[in-house]
Amino acid sequence: MKQRFVLHFGEMGSRWGINRTVGQIYALLYASREPINADEIAEALGFSRSNVSIGLKELESWKLVRLTHKPGDRREYFSAPDDIWTIFRTLAEERRKREIDPTLSLLRDVMLESPADPDDRHAQARMKEMYQLITLVTTWFDDVQKLDVDALQQLMKMGAKVQKLLEMKNKLAVVVGGKSK
Repeated sequence: MKQRFVLHFGEMGSRWGINRTVGQIYALLYASREPINADEIAEALGFSRSNVSIGLKELESWKLVRLTHKPGDRREYFSAPDDIWTIFRTLAEERRKREIDPTLSLLRDVMLESPADPDDRHAQARMKEMYQLITLVTTWFDDVQKLDVDALQQLMKMGAKVQKLLEMKNKLAVVVGGKSK
């Protein structure tokens, strides 16, 4: 069971923007009951010690591993955070910092430039739309990040119900006011 999970995370890693080694190391740490050291990781996965070190550094940069020591042992032991919601929030925040924030920065810079011709004006208008959408989503994300776990779970379970509520609101608006929003 654990081996299938580890192999699957390795395969999925490339789709998630990480390499196979990092995906498998993370899955092993996540599924392990106790913290394990780099030599144990290398042995369990059949990776070189240097590949394990590189993978652990990558996971540390994502804040997805914890480093601990055992009394009388100089080696470093690694584990994944216990709380799945902490992991989810950490991943979301790190992806935002690495992917969304640089895009927002570029779009802000582009919107400050003066377009030289109609093609530039068109491109700038499209980029402004993208900026507004990403800003809306990141503002929502900031609000969601502040929710406690129970409220976040409740919000996630509401998905289809919110859509139905909005559809009813629109139908009611048509009946009362004559137009839909």
